[in-house]
Amino acid sequence: MLFTDRYEAGRVLASKLANYKGRSDTLILALPRGGIPVAFEVASALGLPVDVFVVRKLGVPGQEELAMGAIATGDVQVINYAVVDELRIGPATIEVVAQKEREELQRRERLYRGERSPRTIQDKTIILIDDGIATGSTMRAAIAALRQIGPASIIVAAPVAAADTTRELSAEADDVICAETPESFSAISQFYKTFDQTTDEEVRDLLARAA
Repeated sequence: MLFTDRYEAGRVLASKLANYKGRSDTLILALPRGGIPVAFEVASALGLPVDVFVVRKLGVPGQEELAMGAIATGDVQVINYAVVDELRIGPATIEVVAQKEREELQRRERLYRGERSPRTIQDKTIILIDDGIATGSTMRAAIAALRQIGPASIIVAAPVAAADTTRELSAEADDVICAETPESFSAISQFYKTFDQTTDEEVRDLLARAA
């Protein structure tokens, strides 16, 4: 399937999530920025509240693409001890990186949400949405961060996800629901006719409309 844009992809994904329509115990969380338009359409179709869940990777100094952990909405921090122990990274180094990313996370949350308070996650069924899942690294960080807050369950949802990544995420989330799970997957953009970058203004507008 080739989606016209993220909004159409959201409407298609909503049809796969119909069992959650109108449920008072369910909250949609979107990964910014691309996940917001998709989540907005799902939330509109299902009559569910939606909020943003910001995740920032903690990159190893000098090897920033290698994640030694992540921080997320709700002042949650997750450490990848396999990486930390192997590279002998001390707590002080982790804190320097975490503080920098914490400031950026807070800046983005203020930008996206304004003065609105984050929605309650604890004991809720969470539908965690992005516009597509390739390697799944950001989604894994989001799942790990959410687990620390204590939702009742976590449902990962996306219009398209690589088949092997979907199988891997099934071991970490309570369920994974995707409209398309192709075996051949090089980039999320290949499944969209229009895949322009979602702007901060678009995110802010959609969240304000949803609220």
